Amino acid sequence: MTSPRVNLLDFDADQMAAYVAGLNEKPFRAKQLMQWIHQRGVADINDMSDLAKSFRATLLDKAEVLSLPVMKDEHATDGTRKWLLDVGAGNAVESVFIPEDDRGTLCISSQAGCAVNCRFCSTGRQGFSRNLTSGEIIGQLWFAEHLLRSDPEAIRRIEKYPTPGWEHTGRVISNVVMMGMGEPLLNYDNVVSALRLMLDDRAYGLSRRRVTVSTSGVVPMIDRLAQDCPVALAVSLHAPNDALRDQLVPLNQKYPLHELLAACERYLPFAPRDFLTFEYCMLDGVNDSDIQAKELVRLLRNIKCKINLIPFNPFPESGLKRSSDQRIHAFFGILLDAGMVATVRKTRGDDIAAACGQLAGDVVDRTKVRERALHKAEIELTELESDEDTDEELNARSNEQPIEWLKKLN
Repeated sequence: MTSPRVNLLDFDADQMAAYVAGLNEKPFRAKQLMQWIHQRGVADINDMSDLAKSFRATLLDKAEVLSLPVMKDEHATDGTRKWLLDVGAGNAVESVFIPEDDRGTLCISSQAGCAVNCRFCSTGRQGFSRNLTSGEIIGQLWFAEHLLRSDPEAIRRIEKYPTPGWEHTGRVISNVVMMGMGEPLLNYDNVVSALRLMLDDRAYGLSRRRVTVSTSGVVPMIDRLAQDCPVALAVSLHAPNDALRDQLVPLNQKYPLHELLAACERYLPFAPRDFLTFEYCMLDGVNDSDIQAKELVRLLRNIKCKINLIPFNPFPESGLKRSSDQRIHAFFGILLDAGMVATVRKTRGDDIAAACGQLAGDVVDRTKVRERALHKAEIELTELESDEDTDEELNARSNEQPIEWLKKLN
């Protein structure tokens, strides 16, 4: 029985060098392979013309460049593009390209599903199946970059608004954010291997400042990332105190705010920028009051940071609503008046469910999140139907304190 071929997308530079050495080839062959695969986007080993024929024959027998099959390609009216990619065994993940005048950002996934189950995130409602391999993670960038090079709209954007320092590279994607499906720091080794490829000049040559890992707060891995591969860090905060964050981001029960913020302060000396980003999803009546804005100021005033306010992108199962524009503006104003650096994220791709928090893909859920949620909903519906509450009493439940309301909300 023959051994399965290795996927060369799974190898970062050091791993590629070790693989080539194991084939008794000279070290420069590893650099050639990296350039053919990642810079030129060549998947057919026969087309790697400056490799020796004997080496190509060996590779054809033992290796391949295997990208992810595309199941769906969607275009939003604002130019955002979303792909549904098959990762096998009934699982599919989503990647999103967001074109801007001065940059092209790719949002990529790190897991099939997510076990963190944040209240406002559609991915968490899908449950969790497995970690993606490093090849499946970097494969999203490999696929998107080389596909977009043949997209006339993407090329015109580059020609009209060249990213400084990238004018002659021909590259379409200038920024990568690990903000797709999954919690990156719970798939640490594979994510770091993919990050190293993104940063490697023999591959994609991205600046550390242009690669961002977003985490819900896996404290030990924040410390490891600072040592192993420090890139820009974004922390999904979403609440100014532990009681509320416990309800919105369940991981907070394991790593509460004081531990998370201490890890952030330890990360700052290694960060490629002199600040960190805190993401704050604006939820109507839950975390968007003036009092909570002032509490957020007190929480973060001693950390060099930018606060990114994200208008909630609704999905049916959440039971949550987006804060009004007026409420977001008032919250934003309190932060600015207190001297904080803050922005309001522009919603992109929501007409194709490609906006922040909307990525769901298709996941064979080993954690039974959906099954348990459905069972709980059936029980609560039976209890509700048997209640003798008046309509006024039922409506009043939504006006309870946010923490109590979230506990009861299906």
